[in-house]
Amino acid sequence: MSVSNPTLITFVIYIAAMVMIGFMAYRSTNNLSDYILGGRSLGSVVTALSAGASDMSGWLLMGLPGAIYMSGLSESWIAIGLIVGAYLNWLFVAGRLRVQTEHNGDALTLPDYFASRFDDKSGLLRIISAVVILVFFTIYCASGIVAGARLFESTFGMSYETALWAGAAATIAYTFVGGFLAVSWTDTVQATLMIFALILTPIVVMLATGGLDTTFLAIEAQDASNFDMLKNTTFIGIVSLMGWGLGYFGQPHILARFMAADSVKSIANARRISMTWMILCLGGTVAVGFFGIAYFSAHPDAATPVTENHERVFIELAKILFNPWIAGVLLSAILAAVMSTLSCQLLVCSSALTEDFYKTFLRKSASQLELVWVGRAMVLLVALVAIAMAANPENRVLGLVSYAWAGFGAAFGPVVLISVLWKGMTRDGALAGILVGAITVIVWKHFEVMGLYEIIPGFLFASLAIVLVSSMGKPSASMLSRFAAAEAAYHKDK
Repeated sequence: MSVSNPTLITFVIYIAAMVMIGFMAYRSTNNLSDYILGGRSLGSVVTALSAGASDMSGWLLMGLPGAIYMSGLSESWIAIGLIVGAYLNWLFVAGRLRVQTEHNGDALTLPDYFASRFDDKSGLLRIISAVVILVFFTIYCASGIVAGARLFESTFGMSYETALWAGAAATIAYTFVGGFLAVSWTDTVQATLMIFALILTPIVVMLATGGLDTTFLAIEAQDASNFDMLKNTTFIGIVSLMGWGLGYFGQPHILARFMAADSVKSIANARRISMTWMILCLGGTVAVGFFGIAYFSAHPDAATPVTENHERVFIELAKILFNPWIAGVLLSAILAAVMSTLSCQLLVCSSALTEDFYKTFLRKSASQLELVWVGRAMVLLVALVAIAMAANPENRVLGLVSYAWAGFGAAFGPVVLISVLWKGMTRDGALAGILVGAITVIVWKHFEVMGLYEIIPGFLFASLAIVLVSSMGKPSASMLSRFAAAEAAYHKDK
């Protein structure tokens, strides 16, 4: 495929801008708290858009539009589940986690928070949770690198090996240099680019097919069941898709945004901004796939690339319907989705290695400057491991994303949710929750019981384990005191 100069130039300008933001953030990074959590200085807009962008990967512009294009509106149940889950996470967890982490040793990472919240002197809770993060997030990082490579490969005709490094290099650069602030500031730009692409594209596709009524008639003529939300679905299938929403309570890269907010007061406004952004983006995504049915049924000669790979529906519509310069901006939105998620995942892995292993067990007396540079080295290390995992395009690592989402959702979700709501939770309850959640996901996935998505039994059994085991023990006086102080601060500042 010949390189379209406007598209290439747009990509280069976009990537250069992201790296420049990384160097701007470098100047504001003075200690480990700055590198890992941006010194808890994020305002409501950056908190909201960073949380959204870090959540929505290339799946938003490739996977979901492709599924809607192939099967119609019955594939949109997952979007409904994600919206409900994200809203409940903002409502119940965001503000409380912000104050709980501050009152529990000014925790910078989830393992750090668990260890402080439950007075875990043994280090067991910290080690187990850090290992869970490293295992699942390295897989996640690899999947992001594969998605970026596929984008460069299909857009510029590069070999997969070249595309692998081209797609990963810029993300590694700005995460390495600028840390959390770079990731959050670039996320804000990337979230803006994504919503622009997902509002503009379906409108132009609809106009190109003759307006809304004509578009709907064309979709109906192609297959009337495209409008049926229950087409080829079962009760278990709908519950499984909706169950994706449970994952939000346990995703470390999203929870880190709540921990980094400048105050609880910012959370309510951030929730409104983030949910509006999310609903518009998911609505636009569904519309791209849905209206694409009408466009390509009217233009079968242009449909070959989408027929071969339905996940290319957004890419092909952008190339066909827009000026090459605008198409370059729209295709940059896919890169933005990939980069925003990958950068967050690299940073969370780096944080776990630096704060929860290096500082805690190897160098308790390490200076802040040393810890920042160790954090940068860990970003590089995790990235290289992820690139090695992604090197074989046939390794099916993208298929493991739902597995990793379920793993985090079940292992951490109930622990985080219950820890900020119930003062009676104990360390043993937290350990039981993490282990039962993770093991249930692994076993359920292996045996594919009832065809039910493994996050649902994992979340349920982990929650039961936390309550039952915690009921057998008793939280210490210091745990109760910190919980009460954090709750008082939350209700005072809310």
